[in-house]
Amino acid sequence: MVADVLLVFGRGVRFRAGRWELTPASAARVRAAARYVHAHRPHRPRVIFSGGWPEASTGAVPPPAGSREGDLMLRAARDAGLGERAELFAETRSRSTLENLLLTVEDDLLAGYAFGPARPLGLVTHEWHLPRVRFLARKVLGLPDRALLDVPATGGEVHDDRRALLAARVGFLGARRGGVLLRRERLMIGLLRRVTTG
Repeated sequence: MVADVLLVFGRGVRFRAGRWELTPASAARVRAAARYVHAHRPHRPRVIFSGGWPEASTGAVPPPAGSREGDLMLRAARDAGLGERAELFAETRSRSTLENLLLTVEDDLLAGYAFGPARPLGLVTHEWHLPRVRFLARKVLGLPDRALLDVPATGGEVHDDRRALLAARVGFLGARRGGVLLRRERLMIGLLRRVTTG
């Protein structure tokens, strides 16, 4: 089983020494995608780097065009020569894992692909993030587990994502449509902000 499409989830950017750069965790996810592509030559998959500016939900000023997560991951992949072995795309408007999926669909970056056990959708992120990504991919894309392939990244960060997964499971219960999921996510973020600042 080989993935025709890899969806790479961003993990932030930072401003250092006068320029925007990927966080170590985002860079690790680019490396994981590159390893997968190199390991499955001559297969030439589509690789989608998804990520805008997660801090937008807190009101922080976004990086300029060309310096968002998807942009910088795409540039790093091209610099590493991945464009010779894969079709590279970026989604740069999303602010969350849910939006990574919804906007990738909205931008038609998955159009024309049928995912299943023989040709799964590859999910490139850290091991601790994969359970929530899988849950949201099933919800947004309607794909069964066997149509999803984990491509875990290593290095850059260790994080406990269990609370976010629990919140997603409870907060998105019964919802499937993108607009409903987004409204619920914004409500959850607003409630969390009130609890942590109140």
